[in-house]
Amino acid sequence: MPELPEVEIVARRLDAALSGAVVESVLAPGMNVMRTFEPALEALAGRELTGVRRVAKMPVVHFSSTSSSRRRTSSRSTDGDLALLIHLMSAGRLRVFDKRASPKDRASRVLIRLEDGRELRLREFGTKQRAWAKLLPVDAVAEDEMVKTLGPEAWPPPPLDEFATAVDHPRHLHPLLRHQKDIAGIGRSWVDEILWEARLSPFKKGSELDDEEVGRLHSALHVLGDAIDHYEQTIGAEVPDKVPMPLQVHKREGEPCPRCGTTIEAVFFSEHQMNYCPEEQTGGRVLKDRRLSKLLK
Repeated sequence: MPELPEVEIVARRLDAALSGAVVESVLAPGMNVMRTFEPALEALAGRELTGVRRVAKMPVVHFSSTSSSRRRTSSRSTDGDLALLIHLMSAGRLRVFDKRASPKDRASRVLIRLEDGRELRLREFGTKQRAWAKLLPVDAVAEDEMVKTLGPEAWPPPPLDEFATAVDHPRHLHPLLRHQKDIAGIGRSWVDEILWEARLSPFKKGSELDDEEVGRLHSALHVLGDAIDHYEQTIGAEVPDKVPMPLQVHKREGEPCPRCGTTIEAVFFSEHQMNYCPEEQTGGRVLKDRRLSKLLK
């Protein structure tokens, strides 16, 4: 799943490439992709794309209000600026293409066709079709349920006291840091990196952290900013579907820890895995594989 650093670089590149482009038409080949129906997607025709930003792990595409010539025939709900809030889920990708999608492109979910011939395309790979989009008035984005219920953004890091409150829960750090209502933007890849940087066990509970450990965890959020800086230096104007992530431990089981040389271990779950350094994070203990045992302490 694209996480905060990956969505941030996508938003930056799309913002640079598309700001000022005018929408010709919009299609939604993905039958279940749209979670809103008013305003209709057709309301975007003729509007200027004014920017792309990120909220947590969700891209937000902004469009100008309708032109004066079109406003006379438009409904009041479509008069102001609009925003397309997108959740990529695990397999969604948002990219701009110089040519328009073929009708045979089964991955297409939303196609925003521009007057200059380009196309902003939401695609989703796989068969589950979980990605979704909502077309909303700009001032309604912050009040949308998916946005309003988010915890503080993980990058830039929130103030230390706010972060301490956000992680003060009797849950294991690995799922706690991925819970978007506690802290927003972190997923399965970067949580491994953050916990490794902080030298904390993924199975330590947030409520068990002392002040020094909370401080280490807060400081470790810099890996998200480091990843964004890395992408700025290595990714050109076009972001690939699969971004080469600068990961130290995630999915690197069997390799030496970059700091101490201890073999990186993994705990596998039904749909994801967790990686850690036993020497630096779990006091030398190799944790049980959840595929074989649930007696994990």
